[in-house]
Amino acid sequence: MANTTGYDSPTPHAHGSNSSAARSINSRHGTIAPGEIAIGVVIGRASEYFDFFVYAIASVLVFPSIFFPHQSKLDGTLYAFAIFSLAFIARPIGTLIFMALQKRYGREVKLTIALFLLGVSTVGIAFLPEYSDLGALSVVILSMLRIGQGLALGGSWDGLPSLLALNAPKEKRGWYAMLGQLGAPVGFMIAAGVFAYMLTNLDRADFLDWGWRYPFYVAFAINVVALFARLRLVSTPEYSHLLDERELEPVSVMEMSQSQSRNIVIGALAALASYALFHLVTVFPLSWISIYSERNVSDFLYLQIGGAALSIVGIIVSGLVADRFGRRTTLGTLAAAIAVFSGFVPTLMGGGDVGQNIFILVGFLLLGLSYGQAAGAVTANFEARYRYTGAALTSDLAWLVGAGFAPLVALGLSAHFGLGYVSLYLLSGSVGSLAALSLNRALEIKD
Repeated sequence: MANTTGYDSPTPHAHGSNSSAARSINSRHGTIAPGEIAIGVVIGRASEYFDFFVYAIASVLVFPSIFFPHQSKLDGTLYAFAIFSLAFIARPIGTLIFMALQKRYGREVKLTIALFLLGVSTVGIAFLPEYSDLGALSVVILSMLRIGQGLALGGSWDGLPSLLALNAPKEKRGWYAMLGQLGAPVGFMIAAGVFAYMLTNLDRADFLDWGWRYPFYVAFAINVVALFARLRLVSTPEYSHLLDERELEPVSVMEMSQSQSRNIVIGALAALASYALFHLVTVFPLSWISIYSERNVSDFLYLQIGGAALSIVGIIVSGLVADRFGRRTTLGTLAAAIAVFSGFVPTLMGGGDVGQNIFILVGFLLLGLSYGQAAGAVTANFEARYRYTGAALTSDLAWLVGAGFAPLVALGLSAHFGLGYVSLYLLSGSVGSLAALSLNRALEIKD
Protein backbone atom coordinates (compact mmCIF):
# COMPACT_ATOMS: atom_id res chain seq x y z
CA MET A 1 0.00 0.00 0.00
CA ALA A 2 1.26 3.50 -0.84
CA ASN A 3 2.32 5.65 2.06
CA THR A 4 -0.51 8.06 2.88
CA THR A 5 0.95 9.81 5.88
CA GLY A 6 3.08 12.24 3.88
CA TYR A 7 6.25 11.16 5.72
CA ASP A 8 8.73 8.53 4.77
CA SER A 9 11.51 6.94 6.70
CA PRO A 10 14.96 7.95 5.48
CA THR A 11 16.34 5.24 3.24
CA PRO A 12 19.50 5.04 1.19
CA HIS A 13 18.91 6.14 -2.34
CA ALA A 14 19.85 3.55 -4.93
CA HIS A 15 18.65 5.32 -8.04
CA GLY A 16 20.31 8.74 -8.01
CA SER A 17 22.75 10.13 -10.50
CA ASN A 18 26.52 9.94 -10.10
CA SER A 19 26.61 13.60 -9.09
CA SER A 20 23.99 12.99 -6.42
CA ALA A 21 25.99 10.10 -5.01
CA ALA A 22 29.10 12.24 -4.91
CA ARG A 23 27.30 14.96 -3.03
CA SER A 24 25.93 12.47 -0.55
CA ILE A 25 29.42 11.17 0.25
CA ASN A 26 30.78 14.65 0.88
CA SER A 27 27.76 16.19 2.60
CA ARG A 28 27.37 16.64 6.28
CA HIS A 29 24.21 15.75 8.12
CA GLY A 30 23.13 19.30 8.90
CA THR A 31 19.72 20.09 10.33
CA ILE A 32 17.55 22.32 8.16
CA ALA A 33 14.34 23.80 9.51
CA PRO A 34 11.22 23.58 7.31
CA GLY A 35 11.08 27.38 7.38
CA GLU A 36 14.39 27.55 5.53
CA ILE A 37 13.08 25.24 2.83
CA ALA A 38 9.90 27.34 2.62
CA ILE A 39 11.95 30.43 1.75
CA GLY A 40 13.39 28.66 -1.28
CA VAL A 41 9.95 27.45 -2.32
CA VAL A 42 8.37 30.92 -2.08
CA ILE A 43 11.24 32.57 -3.99
CA GLY A 44 11.05 30.01 -6.77
CA ARG A 45 7.29 30.07 -7.15
CA ALA A 46 6.98 33.88 -6.96
CA SER A 47 9.50 34.38 -9.77
CA GLU A 48 7.82 31.79 -11.97
CA TYR A 49 4.34 33.22 -11.38
CA PHE A 50 5.55 36.74 -12.15
CA ASP A 51 6.71 35.51 -15.59
CA PHE A 52 3.44 33.64 -15.93
CA PHE A 53 1.22 36.65 -15.25
CA VAL A 54 3.29 39.12 -17.26
CA TYR A 55 2.60 36.98 -20.30
CA ALA A 56 -1.05 36.44 -19.34
CA ILE A 57 -1.79 40.15 -18.90
CA ALA A 58 0.05 41.02 -22.12
CA SER A 59 -2.11 38.42 -23.92
CA VAL A 60 -5.12 40.60 -23.09
CA LEU A 61 -3.77 44.15 -23.25
CA VAL A 62 -1.04 43.98 -25.90
CA PHE A 63 -0.81 40.94 -28.14
CA PRO A 64 -4.21 41.28 -29.87
CA SER A 65 -3.22 44.75 -31.10
CA ILE A 66 0.40 44.20 -32.14
CA PHE A 67 0.38 40.57 -33.32
CA PHE A 68 -3.18 40.27 -34.65
CA PRO A 69 -3.94 43.82 -35.87
CA HIS A 70 -6.23 42.68 -38.70
CA GLN A 71 -8.52 40.71 -36.38
CA SER A 72 -11.34 41.99 -34.21
CA LYS A 73 -10.45 42.60 -30.57
CA LEU A 74 -12.30 39.41 -29.58
CA ASP A 75 -10.68 37.22 -32.22
CA GLY A 76 -7.25 38.72 -31.56
CA THR A 77 -7.60 37.92 -27.86
CA LEU A 78 -8.74 34.37 -28.61
CA TYR A 79 -5.70 33.85 -30.84
CA ALA A 80 -3.47 35.24 -28.10
CA PHE A 81 -5.06 32.85 -25.58
CA ALA A 82 -4.46 29.94 -27.95
CA ILE A 83 -0.75 30.78 -27.93
CA PHE A 84 -0.96 31.25 -24.16
CA SER A 85 -2.10 27.62 -23.87
CA LEU A 86 0.97 26.27 -25.67
CA ALA A 87 3.11 26.57 -22.54
CA PHE A 88 0.82 24.23 -20.64
CA ILE A 89 1.07 21.63 -23.38
CA ALA A 90 4.87 21.96 -23.40
CA ARG A 91 5.25 21.89 -19.62
CA PRO A 92 5.01 18.10 -19.01
CA ILE A 93 7.29 17.54 -22.01
CA GLY A 94 9.79 19.90 -20.39
CA THR A 95 9.54 17.98 -17.14
CA LEU A 96 10.50 14.74 -18.87
CA ILE A 97 13.35 16.30 -20.87
CA PHE A 98 14.89 18.09 -17.92
CA MET A 99 14.57 15.11 -15.59
CA ALA A 100 16.60 13.15 -18.10
CA LEU A 101 19.17 15.95 -17.96
CA GLN A 102 19.17 15.81 -14.17
CA LYS A 103 19.83 12.07 -14.14
CA ARG A 104 22.83 12.59 -16.39
CA TYR A 105 24.30 15.92 -15.23
CA GLY A 106 22.79 16.67 -11.82
CA ARG A 107 20.19 18.92 -10.24
CA GLU A 108 22.15 22.18 -10.42
CA VAL A 109 22.86 21.88 -14.16
CA LYS A 110 19.24 21.08 -14.87
CA LEU A 111 17.94 24.05 -12.86
CA THR A 112 20.46 26.44 -14.43
CA ILE A 113 19.55 25.43 -17.99
CA ALA A 114 15.80 25.57 -17.23
CA LEU A 115 15.88 29.04 -15.70
CA PHE A 116 18.24 30.29 -18.40
CA LEU A 117 15.76 29.05 -21.02
CA LEU A 118 12.91 30.71 -19.11
CA GLY A 119 14.80 34.00 -18.95
CA VAL A 120 15.81 33.94 -22.63
CA SER A 121 12.27 33.05 -23.74
CA THR A 122 10.80 35.81 -21.60
CA VAL A 123 13.21 38.58 -22.59
CA GLY A 124 12.98 37.40 -26.21
CA ILE A 125 9.33 38.45 -26.20
CA ALA A 126 10.38 41.93 -25.08
CA PHE A 127 12.57 42.27 -28.20
CA LEU A 128 10.11 40.65 -30.60
CA PRO A 129 9.14 42.86 -33.60
CA GLU A 130 5.46 43.42 -34.24
CA TYR A 131 3.28 41.96 -36.99
CA SER A 132 3.70 45.17 -38.96
CA ASP A 133 7.45 44.47 -39.15
CA LEU A 134 7.66 40.69 -39.61
CA GLY A 135 4.16 39.65 -40.58
CA ALA A 136 3.09 36.12 -39.64
CA LEU A 137 6.68 35.28 -38.68
CA SER A 138 6.27 37.39 -35.53
CA VAL A 139 3.38 35.16 -34.45
CA VAL A 140 5.45 32.03 -35.15
CA ILE A 141 8.34 33.35 -33.06
CA LEU A 142 5.97 34.36 -30.26
CA SER A 143 4.58 30.82 -30.25
CA MET A 144 8.08 29.33 -30.12
CA LEU A 145 9.06 31.59 -27.23
CA ARG A 146 5.88 30.63 -25.39
CA ILE A 147 6.69 26.95 -25.88
CA GLY A 148 10.18 27.71 -24.54
CA GLN A 149 8.61 29.16 -21.42
CA GLY A 150 6.53 26.03 -20.95
CA LEU A 151 9.49 23.70 -21.39
CA ALA A 152 11.49 25.78 -18.92
CA LEU A 153 8.72 25.80 -16.32
CA GLY A 154 8.60 22.02 -16.49
CA GLY A 155 12.35 21.90 -16.04
CA SER A 156 12.42 24.35 -13.13
CA TRP A 157 11.01 21.75 -10.72
CA ASP A 158 13.59 21.59 -7.93
CA GLY A 159 11.92 19.18 -5.49
CA LEU A 160 11.82 21.73 -2.69
CA PRO A 161 8.00 21.62 -2.28
CA SER A 162 8.18 17.84 -1.80
CA LEU A 163 11.11 18.25 0.57
CA LEU A 164 9.11 20.80 2.53
CA ALA A 165 6.14 18.43 2.82
CA LEU A 166 8.36 15.57 3.96
CA ASN A 167 10.15 17.60 6.62
CA ALA A 168 7.23 19.61 8.00
CA PRO A 169 5.91 18.68 11.46
CA LYS A 170 3.01 16.26 11.15
CA GLU A 171 0.58 18.57 12.93
CA LYS A 172 1.50 21.47 10.58
CA ARG A 173 1.47 19.82 7.18
CA GLY A 174 -1.32 22.08 5.92
CA TRP A 175 0.48 25.18 7.17
CA TYR A 176 3.72 24.36 5.39
CA ALA A 177 1.87 23.17 2.27
CA MET A 178 0.33 26.60 1.81
CA LEU A 179 3.62 28.52 2.01
CA GLY A 180 4.72 27.68 -1.52
CA GLN A 181 1.31 28.69 -2.86
CA LEU A 182 1.88 32.27 -1.71
CA GLY A 183 4.06 32.70 -4.78
CA ALA A 184 0.97 32.89 -7.04
CA PRO A 185 -0.74 35.98 -5.57
CA VAL A 186 2.61 37.67 -4.94
CA GLY A 187 3.63 37.14 -8.56
CA PHE A 188 0.24 38.37 -9.79
CA MET A 189 0.31 41.48 -7.63
CA ILE A 190 3.74 42.52 -8.91
CA ALA A 191 2.88 41.80 -12.55
CA ALA A 192 -0.49 43.55 -12.39
CA GLY A 193 1.07 46.46 -10.51
CA VAL A 194 3.76 46.98 -13.17
CA PHE A 195 1.19 46.93 -15.99
CA ALA A 196 -1.21 49.20 -14.09
CA TYR A 197 1.61 51.69 -13.49
CA MET A 198 2.59 51.70 -17.17
CA LEU A 199 -1.02 52.13 -18.30
CA THR A 200 -1.55 54.98 -15.87
CA ASN A 201 1.60 56.92 -16.80
CA LEU A 202 1.81 56.33 -20.55
CA ASP A 203 -0.56 57.15 -23.37
CA ARG A 204 -1.82 54.19 -25.35
CA ALA A 205 0.54 54.76 -28.28
CA ASP A 206 3.65 54.72 -26.08
CA PHE A 207 2.37 51.75 -24.11
CA LEU A 208 1.85 49.68 -27.25
CA ASP A 209 5.11 50.92 -28.77
CA TRP A 210 7.54 50.21 -25.91
CA GLY A 211 5.86 50.37 -22.49
CA TRP A 212 4.53 46.81 -22.57
CA ARG A 213 8.04 45.46 -23.07
CA TYR A 214 9.30 46.78 -19.73
CA PRO A 215 7.58 44.07 -17.57
CA PHE A 216 9.36 41.39 -19.61
CA TYR A 217 12.72 43.01 -18.85
CA VAL A 218 11.78 43.02 -15.17
CA ALA A 219 10.82 39.34 -15.43
CA PHE A 220 14.25 38.53 -16.82
CA ALA A 221 15.98 40.37 -13.97
CA ILE A 222 13.86 38.57 -11.37
CA ASN A 223 14.72 35.23 -13.01
CA VAL A 224 18.43 35.94 -12.61
CA VAL A 225 18.00 36.76 -8.90
CA ALA A 226 15.78 33.71 -8.36
CA LEU A 227 18.28 31.46 -10.14
CA PHE A 228 21.11 32.35 -7.79
CA ALA A 229 18.84 32.21 -4.73
CA ARG A 230 17.59 28.72 -5.60
CA LEU A 231 21.00 27.39 -6.62
CA ARG A 232 22.37 28.64 -3.32
CA LEU A 233 19.84 26.37 -1.61
CA VAL A 234 19.83 23.19 -3.68
CA SER A 235 23.62 23.04 -4.12
CA THR A 236 24.52 23.19 -0.41
CA PRO A 237 25.65 19.92 1.20
CA GLU A 238 22.77 20.00 3.69
CA TYR A 239 20.09 20.31 1.02
CA SER A 240 21.80 17.82 -1.26
CA HIS A 241 21.87 15.32 1.58
CA LEU A 242 18.19 15.81 2.39
CA LEU A 243 17.12 15.59 -1.25
CA ASP A 244 19.13 12.39 -1.74
CA GLU A 245 18.10 10.90 1.60
CA ARG A 246 14.41 11.41 0.80
CA GLU A 247 14.93 9.76 -2.59
CA LEU A 248 13.87 12.95 -4.38
CA GLU A 249 15.36 11.94 -7.70
CA PRO A 250 13.73 11.31 -11.11
CA VAL A 251 12.46 7.90 -12.13
CA SER A 252 11.65 6.73 -15.65
CA VAL A 253 8.30 7.56 -17.22
CA MET A 254 7.72 3.91 -18.04
CA GLU A 255 8.15 2.94 -14.40
CA MET A 256 5.88 5.79 -13.28
CA SER A 257 3.15 4.89 -15.75
CA GLN A 258 3.21 1.23 -14.77
CA SER A 259 2.97 1.68 -11.02
CA GLN A 260 1.74 5.22 -10.31
CA SER A 261 -0.60 6.23 -13.14
CA ARG A 262 -3.63 6.05 -10.85
CA ASN A 263 -2.10 8.43 -8.32
CA ILE A 264 -1.01 10.85 -11.05
CA VAL A 265 -4.50 11.05 -12.58
CA ILE A 266 -6.25 11.40 -9.23
CA GLY A 267 -3.73 14.00 -8.08
CA ALA A 268 -4.21 16.08 -11.23
CA LEU A 269 -8.00 15.99 -11.00
CA ALA A 270 -8.27 16.56 -7.25
CA ALA A 271 -7.36 20.24 -7.58
CA LEU A 272 -9.29 20.81 -10.82
CA ALA A 273 -11.77 23.27 -9.29
CA SER A 274 -8.99 25.44 -7.89
CA TYR A 275 -6.99 25.49 -11.11
CA ALA A 276 -10.07 26.30 -13.21
CA LEU A 277 -10.98 29.17 -10.88
CA PHE A 278 -7.36 30.39 -11.05
CA HIS A 279 -7.75 31.84 -14.54
CA LEU A 280 -11.41 32.71 -14.22
CA VAL A 281 -10.64 35.40 -11.64
CA THR A 282 -7.31 36.59 -13.08
CA VAL A 283 -7.07 36.43 -16.87
CA PHE A 284 -10.66 35.91 -18.07
CA PRO A 285 -12.28 38.90 -16.25
CA LEU A 286 -9.55 41.20 -17.54
CA SER A 287 -10.27 40.10 -21.11
CA TRP A 288 -14.03 40.48 -20.60
CA ILE A 289 -13.62 44.00 -19.19
CA SER A 290 -11.18 44.97 -21.93
CA ILE A 291 -13.56 43.89 -24.70
CA TYR A 292 -17.07 44.47 -23.37
CA SER A 293 -16.83 47.14 -20.67
CA GLU A 294 -16.05 50.85 -20.50
CA ARG A 295 -14.21 50.40 -17.20
CA ASN A 296 -10.71 51.77 -16.89
CA VAL A 297 -8.39 48.78 -17.29
CA SER A 298 -5.72 50.08 -14.90
CA ASP A 299 -8.37 50.62 -12.21
CA PHE A 300 -9.58 47.07 -12.76
CA LEU A 301 -6.03 45.79 -12.37
CA TYR A 302 -5.79 47.58 -9.04
CA LEU A 303 -9.05 45.89 -8.01
CA GLN A 304 -7.53 42.53 -8.91
CA ILE A 305 -4.45 43.39 -6.87
CA GLY A 306 -6.78 43.92 -3.91
CA GLY A 307 -8.36 40.55 -4.68
CA ALA A 308 -4.92 38.93 -4.76
CA ALA A 309 -4.26 40.38 -1.31
CA LEU A 310 -7.45 38.66 -0.14
CA SER A 311 -6.25 35.42 -1.68
CA ILE A 312 -3.08 35.66 0.42
CA VAL A 313 -5.30 35.81 3.50
CA GLY A 314 -7.24 32.84 2.16
CA ILE A 315 -4.07 30.82 1.55
CA ILE A 316 -2.87 31.46 5.11
CA VAL A 317 -6.25 30.53 6.56
CA SER A 318 -6.29 27.35 4.48
CA GLY A 319 -3.18 26.16 6.30
CA LEU A 320 -4.87 26.56 9.68
CA VAL A 321 -8.10 24.95 8.49
CA ALA A 322 -6.32 22.02 6.82
CA ASP A 323 -4.33 21.22 9.95
CA ARG A 324 -7.54 21.13 11.95
CA PHE A 325 -9.85 19.28 9.55
CA GLY A 326 -7.50 17.62 7.06
CA ARG A 327 -6.22 18.70 3.66
CA ARG A 328 -8.53 16.49 1.60
CA THR A 329 -11.58 17.60 3.58
CA THR A 330 -10.56 21.22 3.10
CA LEU A 331 -10.06 20.77 -0.62
CA GLY A 332 -13.38 18.95 -1.01
CA THR A 333 -15.31 21.58 0.95
CA LEU A 334 -13.80 24.36 -1.14
CA ALA A 335 -14.59 22.49 -4.37
CA ALA A 336 -18.23 22.42 -3.26
CA ALA A 337 -18.08 26.14 -2.44
CA ILE A 338 -16.63 26.86 -5.89
CA ALA A 339 -19.50 24.86 -7.40
CA VAL A 340 -21.97 27.14 -5.62
CA PHE A 341 -20.01 30.23 -6.66
CA SER A 342 -20.08 29.08 -10.30
CA GLY A 343 -23.84 29.62 -10.38
CA PHE A 344 -23.39 33.35 -9.79
CA VAL A 345 -20.95 34.02 -12.64
CA PRO A 346 -23.56 35.42 -15.09
CA THR A 347 -25.25 37.57 -12.46
CA LEU A 348 -22.02 39.06 -11.12
CA MET A 349 -19.98 39.47 -14.31
CA GLY A 350 -23.04 40.83 -16.12
CA GLY A 351 -24.11 42.97 -13.18
CA GLY A 352 -22.06 46.09 -13.83
CA ASP A 353 -19.23 47.46 -11.73
CA VAL A 354 -20.65 46.34 -8.39
CA GLY A 355 -21.30 42.78 -9.53
CA GLN A 356 -17.89 42.52 -11.14
CA ASN A 357 -16.21 43.83 -8.00
CA ILE A 358 -17.98 41.19 -5.91
CA PHE A 359 -17.01 38.49 -8.41
CA ILE A 360 -13.34 39.47 -8.24
CA LEU A 361 -13.09 39.81 -4.45
CA VAL A 362 -15.12 36.72 -3.54
CA GLY A 363 -13.51 34.72 -6.34
CA PHE A 364 -9.98 35.58 -5.21
CA LEU A 365 -10.83 34.71 -1.61
CA LEU A 366 -12.20 31.32 -2.66
CA LEU A 367 -9.15 30.83 -4.85
CA GLY A 368 -6.82 31.45 -1.91
CA LEU A 369 -8.67 29.07 0.38
CA SER A 370 -8.69 26.27 -2.21
CA TYR A 371 -5.38 26.90 -3.93
CA GLY A 372 -3.58 26.98 -0.60
CA GLN A 373 -3.98 23.21 -0.34
CA ALA A 374 -4.16 22.34 -4.04
CA ALA A 375 -0.53 21.33 -4.35
CA GLY A 376 0.26 17.91 -3.02
CA ALA A 377 -3.20 17.14 -1.65
CA VAL A 378 -2.83 13.51 -2.64
CA THR A 379 0.90 13.28 -3.39
CA ALA A 380 1.35 11.53 -0.06
CA ASN A 381 0.01 8.49 -1.93
CA PHE A 382 3.28 8.28 -3.83
CA GLU A 383 5.93 6.02 -2.45
CA ALA A 384 9.12 7.86 -1.53
CA ARG A 385 11.08 7.05 -4.69
CA TYR A 386 8.19 8.17 -6.93
CA ARG A 387 7.37 11.38 -5.09
CA TYR A 388 9.79 13.67 -6.98
CA THR A 389 8.63 12.76 -10.47
CA GLY A 390 5.04 12.14 -9.38
CA ALA A 391 4.63 15.57 -7.79
CA ALA A 392 6.03 17.29 -10.89
CA LEU A 393 3.84 15.40 -13.38
CA THR A 394 0.77 15.78 -11.19
CA SER A 395 1.26 19.54 -11.12
CA ASP A 396 1.88 19.69 -14.88
CA LEU A 397 -1.29 17.75 -15.68
CA ALA A 398 -3.38 19.75 -13.21
CA TRP A 399 -2.30 22.97 -14.93
CA LEU A 400 -2.91 21.51 -18.37
CA VAL A 401 -6.37 20.10 -17.66
CA GLY A 402 -7.61 22.71 -15.21
CA ALA A 403 -6.06 26.00 -16.24
CA GLY A 404 -4.22 25.78 -19.55
CA PHE A 405 -7.23 26.39 -21.79
CA ALA A 406 -9.46 28.18 -19.25
CA PRO A 407 -9.07 31.74 -20.62
CA LEU A 408 -9.58 30.56 -24.20
CA VAL A 409 -12.60 28.40 -23.38
CA ALA A 410 -14.21 30.89 -20.98
CA LEU A 411 -13.90 33.87 -23.33
CA GLY A 412 -14.97 31.85 -26.36
CA LEU A 413 -18.02 30.40 -24.61
CA SER A 414 -19.09 33.67 -23.04
CA ALA A 415 -18.69 35.61 -26.29
CA HIS A 416 -20.63 33.17 -28.46
CA PHE A 417 -23.09 31.54 -26.05
CA GLY A 418 -23.26 33.69 -22.91
CA LEU A 419 -21.76 33.82 -19.44
CA GLY A 420 -23.91 30.90 -18.30
CA TYR A 421 -21.53 28.55 -20.09
CA VAL A 422 -18.65 29.87 -18.00
CA SER A 423 -20.66 28.70 -14.98
CA LEU A 424 -20.90 25.21 -16.47
CA TYR A 425 -17.18 25.19 -17.18
CA LEU A 426 -16.31 26.10 -13.60
CA LEU A 427 -18.92 23.67 -12.27
CA SER A 428 -17.35 20.84 -14.27
CA GLY A 429 -14.03 21.55 -12.53
CA SER A 430 -15.68 21.30 -9.13
CA VAL A 431 -17.38 18.03 -10.04
CA GLY A 432 -14.07 16.65 -11.26
CA SER A 433 -12.35 17.57 -8.00
CA LEU A 434 -15.06 16.05 -5.84
CA ALA A 435 -15.09 12.85 -7.90
CA ALA A 436 -11.30 12.49 -7.70
CA LEU A 437 -11.21 13.12 -3.96
CA SER A 438 -14.00 10.62 -3.42
CA LEU A 439 -12.27 8.04 -5.59
CA ASN A 440 -9.02 8.61 -3.75
CA ARG A 441 -10.69 7.93 -0.40
CA ALA A 442 -12.35 4.80 -1.77
CA LEU A 443 -9.07 3.49 -3.14
CA GLU A 444 -7.33 4.11 0.19
CA ILE A 445 -9.98 2.05 1.97
CA LYS A 446 -9.74 -0.68 -0.65
CA ASP A 447 -5.94 -0.81 -0.36
